[in-house]
Amino acid sequence: MSPPERPLLGTMKRFLPYLWPRNARELRVRIVLAMVLVLISKLIQVYGAPFALQGAIDGMANGSRDGLWLVIALVVGYAAARLGTVLFDNLRNAVFEKVGQDASRRLASDVFAHLHQLGLRFHLERRTGAITKVVERGTKSIDTMLYFLLFNIAPTILELVLVLGIFGTRFGMWLVIGTSVMVVVYIAFTRWVTDWRSKLRERMNDLDTGAVAHAVDSLLNFETVKYFNAEAREAKRYDTAMTLYMKAAVTSENSLAWLNIGQAIITNLMLGAGMALVVFGWSSGRFTAGDVVLVSTLLSQLFRPLDMLGWVYRTIRQGVIDMGSMFDLIDTRAEVVDAPHSMPLHVERGHIRFENVEFGYDPDRQILKGIDLDIPAGATVAVVGPSGAGKSTLARLMFRFYDVTSGRITVDGQDLRDVTQHSLRSAIGIVPQDTVLFNDTIGYNIAYGREDATAEDIASAARGAAIAGFIQALPQGFDTRVGERGLKLSGGEKQRVAIARTLVKNPPILILDEATSALDSRTEADIQATLEAIERGRTTIVIAHRLSTIVHADRIVVLESGRVVEQGSHAELLRLGGLYAEMWMRQAQEREEGEDLAAE
Repeated sequence: MSPPERPLLGTMKRFLPYLWPRNARELRVRIVLAMVLVLISKLIQVYGAPFALQGAIDGMANGSRDGLWLVIALVVGYAAARLGTVLFDNLRNAVFEKVGQDASRRLASDVFAHLHQLGLRFHLERRTGAITKVVERGTKSIDTMLYFLLFNIAPTILELVLVLGIFGTRFGMWLVIGTSVMVVVYIAFTRWVTDWRSKLRERMNDLDTGAVAHAVDSLLNFETVKYFNAEAREAKRYDTAMTLYMKAAVTSENSLAWLNIGQAIITNLMLGAGMALVVFGWSSGRFTAGDVVLVSTLLSQLFRPLDMLGWVYRTIRQGVIDMGSMFDLIDTRAEVVDAPHSMPLHVERGHIRFENVEFGYDPDRQILKGIDLDIPAGATVAVVGPSGAGKSTLARLMFRFYDVTSGRITVDGQDLRDVTQHSLRSAIGIVPQDTVLFNDTIGYNIAYGREDATAEDIASAARGAAIAGFIQALPQGFDTRVGERGLKLSGGEKQRVAIARTLVKNPPILILDEATSALDSRTEADIQATLEAIERGRTTIVIAHRLSTIVHADRIVVLESGRVVEQGSHAELLRLGGLYAEMWMRQAQEREEGEDLAAE
């Protein structure tokens, strides 16, 4: 199924503010100056070079040598006019370059900022490689479209008007009519073929985007590919995608050849007919030999931008497609937005309440079914339960990655939907199960917890996370790069970096989302002691799978199928003999069996 037709005028209307930016006087001056240079260049090109050459030819054709110096002056003037055209065109490009680059920068920044405003659902459903490809093509297209609209289409229209005026006053209406018909036929043919080619280009782009997205996804999951000996499978899938792209590209390029042939037939028929008309007039004494050269020169100069007009139209159509896809991203509405009356969150004590909270990622898949939780200020409350019970969903709702379906969540009595997302997320720190680090230095990743973090803050946080000794032992210390997604560090080292990052943030509310479940027992014990230390003085929600890590919690909440089925201290829940006690006994048995196997 082909993508919907992109409205040319609608897309260009969206793009025009980037052509004439507000509060940017310098850029507007540059645009005006560039257009003045375009006008001067066209006047020289139409009235300077052709008429100088005509005068020189007529001067030579009369057979007299008396006007030799005049002919030489006209020839030199012809060369100077051609030089002037090139000079003004390049000055125009130099003046306008900053406008185009600034437009691309502002558009790219707008899209990037908007992508970060979109919800978690959007990013989970999209491939990162595909999104970056759409943004890359869209931002490149704006500079191209600005250039062609201002310096090709508009000047070509101006040149056509000037040429038709010359033809009408010097050679009669037949040449005006013929030239006009040629331009109309040329434009109609170009548009018809280009619209056909645009569909081919859209399919080619879709295949290209799919191939790149798959390649990025495959490389990001490099280890998974290795685990399952899937290198050949991945290479075959990528080759299949590239084969489809190759076939589409061949078809597209072949269609270009037919377009160029058709355009050449139209323009050269006009050139031959126009020159023949003037030659016929010359035979009757109405025109001179220089007039033949004048018509030939004017038509040839007109054909050059017309020949490019086909390419320009194709480029603009492609730009509309690329920019339309990017504007679709901009038009994607954020799922979670601040209410008009939102106020900053003020955390005085850190008292959290879940009041009859219901939530589902999809309407027909409810995850939380009337959750009531009271987490006192400064308390450590653990949430446990089977997989799929909704434990991690609580953390996502606390960060407002999603809004509750019904009920409400409050911090010190403030409904999370009534406070700004920025202030809410500033007040909460998280140590996730799967710590993903930026491909930068350890120091950068720790400092990411707070924008204004100092070197002392970073060092202090590293000490608090018990990772300072490890970092100091590295040859480059805090300047050591961690690799893609932090893969150069072990699981325990990444978790300590995540803890240090949270310490730099120093939030009053802390969420530990199965922060040690992916670690071995020894590393888990070491990090658990660090986590218990940073919990002190903060309201902490611990989401855990291993029950041995939460026996110290002030209260343990047991979830099952989206409902609270038990809650109390570790000892109280064991005495209750319910689901928690059953889970505890099962994990204790698994630990004993593991120890027996290790002893053997």
